[in-house]
Amino acid sequence: MDEHLVALEKRMQQLQEALRQALTQHDNAQVKVLGEELTRTRHAWNVLCGLSEVPDTAQPEVQPEARPEPTQTVTESNQGVPVRDQVHQALALLTVPASPKLLSQVHQAFFSSPLNTARLTTLRRDEERSFRSAPYGRAYYICPALTSDLLSPARGLLALSTWPLEQRLVGPLTQRVHFLTAALRLADAAEHLAGETGVPQPVQQLLLHYSRNIHGDTPRGPLDLDALRRAAAAELEIHADDDADTRAEAAQRAREQLGDVEQIFGNILRDTARLRRTS
Repeated sequence: MDEHLVALEKRMQQLQEALRQALTQHDNAQVKVLGEELTRTRHAWNVLCGLSEVPDTAQPEVQPEARPEPTQTVTESNQGVPVRDQVHQALALLTVPASPKLLSQVHQAFFSSPLNTARLTTLRRDEERSFRSAPYGRAYYICPALTSDLLSPARGLLALSTWPLEQRLVGPLTQRVHFLTAALRLADAAEHLAGETGVPQPVQQLLLHYSRNIHGDTPRGPLDLDALRRAAAAELEIHADDDADTRAEAAQRAREQLGDVEQIFGNILRDTARLRRTS
């Protein structure tokens, strides 16, 4: 987050200087454009500092280790929510990069509406275009996860720009670590949804998929959230440290070798040899 705050502060200073120049030149049209961008940038800075809430349906990101109570687990209709905010809802619940298919499944189960996955490719391009034209002008961006070796966009995985680099990187063990982390997050969210009638059927079906694919947890009978959590946590403990080391090393390289745009949207593969991990 620190690098985001520094970049936002630099951008605000640039906008203020440009705004003063436009005022001196009596360029009212430019004053309006710069003023609106300065307002957006200042709001993004406030959000990152915790001084104001993320607009619309956005919510603060949480780290998977903390496992706090999800702030949005209601299953009321989200038909009027823009697809960008729907993606944010699902990612904020999972706290790990995810495929469009998983995002749609999670949103269907926990927010009662599927995602239009056909729009996600266009959405990602629009997000990058928006960032390039007005860096940090939004409180968050939907971006790709990055590969740990080439620091390039990971195929078919979306993340949130407000997550630390380490959280947005994927290495050889990360897919399994993310699967187990998501299982823990969704199990916690399901527990908060469970009423007298138990876990809603769409949520239960999603969690049964996780339960069947986690070693040591072959469900017989109703879904057992505690058993699912125990099995996921036990396997996660095996892989977590090695995966964290790989991603931390890759994040350090990214901070040293990539600019702001590439740290969020990935390195374009024109000079990959320079960015490969050296031993």
